[in-house]
Formats: sequence, C-alpha cells, structure tokens
Amino acid sequence: MLLPLGDDNRDRRTTPVVNYILIIINIVVFIFLQQSAQNELFTFTYATVPAEILRGTDIYGSVPFTNPLNGDTEYITYGQSPWPVYATLITSMFMHGGWAHLGGNLLFLWIFGDNLEDEMGHLKYLVFYLLCGALASLCHVFSSAYFGQNPYIPSLGASGAISGVLAGYVVQHPTRRVHVWLLFTIISLPAFLVLGLWFVFQIVNGYGALGGNEAGGVAYAAHIGGFIFGLIFVKMFVRKQIELPEERKSFW
Repeated sequence: MLLPLGDDNRDRRTTPVVNYILIIINIVVFIFLQQSAQNELFTFTYATVPAEILRGTDIYGSVPFTNPLNGDTEYITYGQSPWPVYATLITSMFMHGGWAHLGGNLLFLWIFGDNLEDEMGHLKYLVFYLLCGALASLCHVFSSAYFGQNPYIPSLGASGAISGVLAGYVVQHPTRRVHVWLLFTIISLPAFLVLGLWFVFQIVNGYGALGGNEAGGVAYAAHIGGFIFGLIFVKMFVRKQIELPEERKSFW
C-alpha cells in the first residue's frame, strides 16, 4: 500500500489559508455536528441522497432498504432540511463516515491542496474545490440511477473534491517527488506514479461496483468523476505566470 506522507514544498510562495480552513471545517463538522459519526439523523439529512437529487424533493422520515451485505431490511431516517435538496451536493462534502474516512481524506488534502492554492489563488482554489466536489457527487447520483443502485443510500465525504485536487496536482506537478510509506519504508516517487496508481485503484474497484451496490460502501464513481473534472478544469483556474527575462530567472 502506498501512503503519501508529504511532498516538496520549497517553491510554495503563499500560506494555504483556504486549505487550512477546509481542513478545520471538516474536523469541526465531524466532531461537533456529526458527533463523530454518531448523529445519524444529521448525517443522513445533509448527505447527498440520489433519490432526492433526481426528484428535486426532500425526503424525510424512515425509509426501508435492503442491506446488501446480509439481505436484511433496515431503515434510514432522514430529517427535513431547511435548504433545497441540491444544497446537499455541497454540505455532503464536509461530512465523513468515520475517523479513518476523515483522516485519509484530510491527509491527502493537506499534502496536495496547498500547491494548487498557491498557483490558483485563494478564491479560485475554493471555487475549484467546491466545483469538483459537487460534480463528483452528481457523478455518483447519475451512476447510481444508471446502474440500478439503491437511490436512498446517502453519499458523503470530501473524496470527490479531493480527487479533483489530486488531478490538478498531477497536471501541474507530474514529476514532483512525493514521499510515501511502502512496506515499512519511506521512499520518494514522482507524483504521476503515486496518483496514477491511486486512480487505477479507483477504476478497478469502481468496475467491481458497477451494476450493483457500491463496493464496501465507497462511491467510486464520485472519486473517478472528481478526478476527471479536476483534469478538465485545472488549467482554467491556475493563474497565468508572468514570463521573466533570462537574467531575472537566474536570480530567482
């Protein structure tokens, strides 16, 4: 398993304020609003529910569904949201299903998000992040409908938005060294290899989920969609660099 631990940030010029704020918001929401994933009513109310997005109407109360792991009939209880259902495309990306889900996502955001914010600027980076996250959620919604998956299963997490960040990073810094933990050893590998392997993993596992329930409860369509939209949009958001004369380049 490749676990990223850090990268080379020597050329970063600005403090990634937005990235820090996103990380803090995710932690605060998880601990105080989701109550460390124990507050299911809050979580299900503000998660993205494909049936709500496809119908454009809020679903609240108890909804039965068949557990794909054991075939038992269980119930999900939704609260009534004060906002239009489409707002859950944004609110869902600030909630997580557990400590491991939260920690893994924020580790990737911490390592790879600061470089993009430095190159995009604070506001553009925030827009890029939210746009990739919302579109990733829509990928999950439409894939669930197309492949006949249960439309009442909520989807949540920052993974779709962070997938867009990873795509933007690999476009901007394909050969930058990323420090990873591999088989009890820390080594440095180029970003295109580390993140390319991550994306292949999403494709392979997502393929296993097609036509049925999401494998292991993971919305791989959102990961894949977020990554693809990140590839498409990154160049639109990166600030144009002013070309310096040769003598000034050598100085810097």
